[in-house]
Order: sequence, then C-alpha cells, then structure tokens
Amino acid sequence: MASITLKDVVKQYGVGKAAVPVIHGVNAEIRDGEFIVIVGPSGCGKSTLLRMVAGLEEISGGTISIGDRVVNNLEPAQRDIAMVFQNYALYPHMSVFDNMAYGLKIKNVPQDEIKQRVDAAAKILELSHLLDRKPRQLSGGQRQRVAMGRAIVRNPQVFLFDEPLSNLDAKLRAQTRIEIQKRHNQLGITSLFVTHDQVEAMTLAQRMIVMNGGRVEQFGTPEEVYHTPASTFVASFIGSPPMNLLKSAPGGRDGTIFGIRPEHLDVTPNSGWPVIVDTVELLGAERLIYGRVQGGGDELLTVRVEEGTFMPNNGDLIHVTPRPDRIHGFDAATGKRI
Repeated sequence: MASITLKDVVKQYGVGKAAVPVIHGVNAEIRDGEFIVIVGPSGCGKSTLLRMVAGLEEISGGTISIGDRVVNNLEPAQRDIAMVFQNYALYPHMSVFDNMAYGLKIKNVPQDEIKQRVDAAAKILELSHLLDRKPRQLSGGQRQRVAMGRAIVRNPQVFLFDEPLSNLDAKLRAQTRIEIQKRHNQLGITSLFVTHDQVEAMTLAQRMIVMNGGRVEQFGTPEEVYHTPASTFVASFIGSPPMNLLKSAPGGRDGTIFGIRPEHLDVTPNSGWPVIVDTVELLGAERLIYGRVQGGGDELLTVRVEEGTFMPNNGDLIHVTPRPDRIHGFDAATGKRI
C-alpha cells in the first residue's frame, strides 16, 4: 500500500498557442489506505486525472508520486497499480478463474501461488462457486466482482476505479457499493474511485475531491462537503435535491448569495418567507415542495418535509423559515463561500 501525492498537476492537449488546458494545477495528498472518490459532472477532468495517475495519460506539468516514487515517467506496469474499468474488460472465452489469473500468468507467477491468490480473492468476493463459469453466464454484478477480483489478486499498492458501476441497474449499484466498502475495509488498499454519481461519492468516500472545469472545487469528507460547501458549484452539485441558492432572499444582503438546504427549511404557520406552491413530489418517507418566494425576486425554492406533515395544493401560499445555524453565504462575484 502507498500514499498518492498530486502536486501542481497540469494536463493540456496540443502545444503553444493551440494548447487546450483540461487540468489546472491539481494538488492533493491521499493517505496510505484511504478511499478517495473523485466526483464531478461529465467533462470536468476526473477520468483524465485518474488516467494520469495510472500512466495512461501523460502529464503536462507537476508531479505524481505513489509512495516515495515520482511516477511521471514510469509505464503503467511499473506503477504497481490495478485498475477496474466501467466495461469490466473480461475475456469472454476464459473462465472466471482464468480471467482472474491472467495477469499473474503473464508475469510468470508460479501456478500454486496463482491458485492460492485466486482462491483467496474468490472467497472474499463470494465467487468461489463461479470459478468455472464464463462471463456470459454471469450477471452484471458478478462480472464486476470478477473484474475486482482480477485487480485484488495482483496485491497492488493502489486501486483505481473508473466509473465501475455505471453499467449496473440501480439495485445492483447499491449492492455493489456495499461490496466495495466491505472489501476496502478488509484489504485497506489505497483507492481512487471516479464517478459522476454524487450518491456513490457520498456513500463510498472517506474523503472526496469535487472537480469542476479541471479544477478542484473542494477536497474533504462527505460531511464537510455537504454541510460546509466551499462554493456555489459544490452546494448545487452535492445533495439531492441541491441546496437552494437565492440571490434576493427576503432580508438578504446585496452581493451575497443565500444558501439553505431543502431539509433546513421549516414550514411555519403565518410567519417566515411567503412561498407560492408550484408542485409537490411524493417520495415515500418524504415530500418535496417546489415553490416561488414572494417578495424575494420570485425565486425558486425547494422544501423537504417528512411523511405525515401537511400536504399543500398547487397554488397554496405557505410560509417557511430557515434554520439560523444552517444558513450559508457565498460571494455573488466568485461563488466562493463567505
């Protein structure tokens, strides 16, 4: 196992005036054994950053270190990493055992050691009864576990996951997230996990890197990112539904964007902000009320309430009050937290 250090990492395509920058001076210290999630929208540079750590993309500036080695000029095979891809990349004509063993065979690892490693990984991933099957005989979740097993048997210093759950349905994604958490707890191998799904990020990460436009917007624990977002981008990207961001909330200050999570607004009879209800969504144990703040620029507002509370109708006037200790302020010019 090893730490990962990213120092002023830059990536651009092309040279000179025609160069197109895509990663802008990323810095991060990832501790030995830590599970880090890189999250952001499509095109933000998260997969490019992961591929640079893997050695699949050359870096244009800065340094990447794994453990005490700067790996800028090392080939992927020399970096002691294992990667799990979105598409599994299994050999269809090989059995589960042979797929998991293939990387060891080409390194001329002794046969008895290969069997020991594959059997151990198969036991961890509950694949022992499937070792003779071909990938076509497996479910999507089982195939992803085989891909993980192929990485585990290599005993790498670092695991790299590139959106590995994207091809699974919602139920399998949830199950596989739990599997990944359990395996990390067992193995303790430093891991970088790329996703655009904020639920995956919040549930898997010990710390998370939120990226936007090739830059790190925030690097912190899920709790820090959720409860103290560093910018309006983080506030709107993390959380479902996202944080309410109001430019002209009643009583607000000019030049300050007012932020409040939907669950931190209380419905209060005849006092607080007047809100005209547009629509209500029923989501099992909770409801989402969508409306517009009256006297505050007619801005959109979302309120989350628990099941069993009152059910307003479209067009009703309700009043809501933000909890004072849950209010966030952002600079209107920069979007940064005040």
